[in-house]
Amino acid sequence: MMPKKKKKAAKKKVAKKKVAKKKVAKKKKKATKKKKK
Repeated sequence: MMPKKKKKAAKKKVAKKKVAKKKVAKKKKKATKKKKK
């Protein structure tokens, strides 16, 4: 069994990855809009 502290740290890492992916997606969307113009 993993200690609670390790589980919380793992969840935080996953959350950070999700946020990073969202930021990248937003940047890509902005880039495509500029290209269309």
